[in-house]
Amino acid sequence: MAKSKNKKKNNNNNNNKPRRTNNINKVLEEKIEILDEDDKIFETRQQEFDFGDLDLTSTLDTSFTSKKGSNEIKDESEKKFDYVEESIVINKSNMGTVWILGVIILLLISFITFHFITFNHHKVKVVTKIKEKVVVDKNYLFLGDSITDYYDLDKYYEDLPVVNSGISGNVTNDILDNMKGRVYKYNPSKVFLLIGTNDLQKGKDKEEIVSNIRKIIENIKENRSYAEVYLESIYPVDEEGISSGKRKNKDIREINKELKEYCSDNNIKFIDMYKELVSDEEDNLNRDYTEDGLHLNDAGYEIVTGVIKKYLD
Repeated sequence: MAKSKNKKKNNNNNNNKPRRTNNINKVLEEKIEILDEDDKIFETRQQEFDFGDLDLTSTLDTSFTSKKGSNEIKDESEKKFDYVEESIVINKSNMGTVWILGVIILLLISFITFHFITFNHHKVKVVTKIKEKVVVDKNYLFLGDSITDYYDLDKYYEDLPVVNSGISGNVTNDILDNMKGRVYKYNPSKVFLLIGTNDLQKGKDKEEIVSNIRKIIENIKENRSYAEVYLESIYPVDEEGISSGKRKNKDIREINKELKEYCSDNNIKFIDMYKELVSDEEDNLNRDYTEDGLHLNDAGYEIVTGVIKKYLD
């Protein structure tokens, strides 16, 4: 027992000294020996062992005494957070490199584009289609038969650039046979066409008359495309007059109707002179406008001039 007390005393004296963890095995062996000698002393020494002799908590993992699960989650989240932080640091460190690479790529694209345009310009063709517009001097051409031939243009269109291309007795075929001499050589800016009454007098059918008038207009459009064409309706006649002959207003109206439809379909201005010259009472040429039932007098030409001037610049 004395031996045990001495050991206890020695242990008490050692309480003031720092404990070292490398003495753990030695202490455990001592505890086992004491247990055989005296159970009471063992309990005392075990208390000293647990709380006094050794400070094992500084080296032991005591995480099991707390909420282990939450600690594990915390540790994992901390690891993930550290990984993310590390990744962010790495990404930030690479931003400069990425930016430099982007600038280099942009410069390369710019250089290639510049090189292609500068040194291969002969391979690039830019085609710009410009619609040609011919500007001609004002020149007003009056084309037709005797009604046009007798029209004193200098009197009614003083100081205006007018050309009289009317020939007495002409029919539609006469004009078609000499388009160059009657139209093209004058390079007209506007053409006022009046033809067809003599065709009726010569017994031509209405379809042929309409067809020939259409051909005259189409030839003008093809060869003098810049010229504006104005088609006058065939004038009415006084069927009781000495010069009316085989001409009938019924036929004239039918031809005029077809000509008007043709002009409407082909963007050509149709001038309905028939209604300007006809007498409302008898549906004949107003006798105030004629001396022979066919040709116009000054009063009749005044009416025509008033209508035509609306289409002059």
